[in-house]
Amino acid sequence: MPVTKALTIAGSDSGGGAGIQADLKTFFALGVYGTSIVTAVTAQNTRGVQAVSELPPDFVAQQFDSVLPDIGAQAAKTGMLASIPLVTAVSKKIAEYQIRRLVVDPVMVAKGGHPLLRAEARQALVEHLFPLALIVTPNLHEAGLLAGLEVTDRPSMEEAARRIKALGPAHVIVKGGHLAHEACDLLFDGHSFRAYTSQKLETVCTHGAGCTFSAAITAGLAQGRPVPEAVAAAKDFVTRAMRAGFRIGHGHAPLNHRAGWVGD
Repeated sequence: MPVTKALTIAGSDSGGGAGIQADLKTFFALGVYGTSIVTAVTAQNTRGVQAVSELPPDFVAQQFDSVLPDIGAQAAKTGMLASIPLVTAVSKKIAEYQIRRLVVDPVMVAKGGHPLLRAEARQALVEHLFPLALIVTPNLHEAGLLAGLEVTDRPSMEEAARRIKALGPAHVIVKGGHLAHEACDLLFDGHSFRAYTSQKLETVCTHGAGCTFSAAITAGLAQGRPVPEAVAAAKDFVTRAMRAGFRIGHGHAPLNHRAGWVGD
């Protein structure tokens, strides 16, 4: 039986809740074999990010050349890219290997406030990576920075999605987990909007939710699901994983990816 494979291109979270670690847990829970390209290493826990060390861009490129010709991937996602040289190196390799099912999670700031993408690298992300993306997954804050407006409700989410769609990706989903009254994620394909809504959860187990959501979408795309179906399944997976989250540490606790386990 053929093995479904997905690739994550992101930073490492020493606390295990986000980044590469969350992505690989998500792939495994959803029955997809995960490979990884590490762009940066963080000293991090539930309270926040204490330090970041970026990997050399040529070494990041070498990881592509090691993994993809040998193992391959039906879909891939990007997370923390940190700097212009890393964005450039990753974009070139994605284009070289013709990765079509690409999810770009424009990770900019950690929950604790530590920057994970330098301000000057934002334009490089937009110019080089967005046109290659099947779907881009900004949260409200990221959508606001990318679209140049404050995003706080459904009308501003729609306007942000239109502006971000004009930057090149095939689809945009603005994540609304921080809306005041509901957790509504809004998907835009350039023609129409589709809302994915759930009740807001009263929980501290939110660390890695964005990484997990984009990884779950990637897993669905690798399995051949169309974008709307992959997003719906990812929304359900993240909700269950947050509800069953691990209450560890003294800050934002991680999700329980086992809660979405698909079995053998």
